[in-house]
Amino acid sequence: MIRYNLRCGRGHTFESWFQSSSAYESQEKRRLVTCPSCGSAKVERAIMAPQIVSKKTRQSAAPPAAPAEAPASTEVTAPASTPLMMAHERELRAKIKELRDHIVKNADNVGERFPNEARKMHYGDIEHRPIYGEASPEEARSLIEEGVEVSPLPVLPDDRN
Repeated sequence: MIRYNLRCGRGHTFESWFQSSSAYESQEKRRLVTCPSCGSAKVERAIMAPQIVSKKTRQSAAPPAAPAEAPASTEVTAPASTPLMMAHERELRAKIKELRDHIVKNADNVGERFPNEARKMHYGDIEHRPIYGEASPEEARSLIEEGVEVSPLPVLPDDRN
């Protein structure tokens, strides 16, 4: 993972995490990286100082070893939210959560049948209705290639905890 300090064309600064520098570049080309303050897709990387971790700081930052009788956890957890989160980030997360809650409340969860149900509706085999469910990336790609309108449910870091 790599963290970039970003700046939009209107001068708003923010940071975001990407899987790699090529992932950032790919998202930037597709205009998926947008300013959380104004929504502008005209975004560039801001100058940032690299974090250099020395052997000494790495050792002091290492968490204490778990007791021998406790099994090591394999679960990956998101970092706790910080009080430094900007107000607009909290507002954006609240709106995304509101959207997700609205979809869950007003649509039918068809689970793993989602790709088949979406196709049936698209081709007129069954009546259109709001649905959500599960689809693999390959299934979602196939639906999109067929012209079936699908969109992922918004996921927030809190949903993974």
